[in-house]
Amino acid sequence: MALQQQSSNRSPSKHERIVGQRVERLRLSRNITQADLAEQAGIGIRTLRRLEAGEGGTLDTFFRILSALKLDGNVELLIPDPAIRPIERVQMKGNERKRASSSQKRSKSKQPWRWGSKQDGG
Repeated sequence: MALQQQSSNRSPSKHERIVGQRVERLRLSRNITQADLAEQAGIGIRTLRRLEAGEGGTLDTFFRILSALKLDGNVELLIPDPAIRPIERVQMKGNERKRASSSQKRSKSKQPWRWGSKQDGG
């Protein structure tokens, strides 16, 4: 059965099954038993079986398996590098984001708020 390309409309359980299938196929292509991979990863064999069956697992388990398979150098590929592009740096005048802005637009008053102003109800 061929594995499908990544799609943004897949459920987390579908991703878990795909990851499990890939781990199993890679393990078998390298002629490694479940017992040996579990031992090398420092996890229980039942934990590995559940992951390969697409029944979920923890990030710790996943990273241990990647390390045992010598694939931990590929972890950076899971999430793109958010490094700011040069044009964005120019637009932001050299400043990088330190926090996200609210999705609600705030009304901006032309005059700054002051104590005793009509804006605070007093």
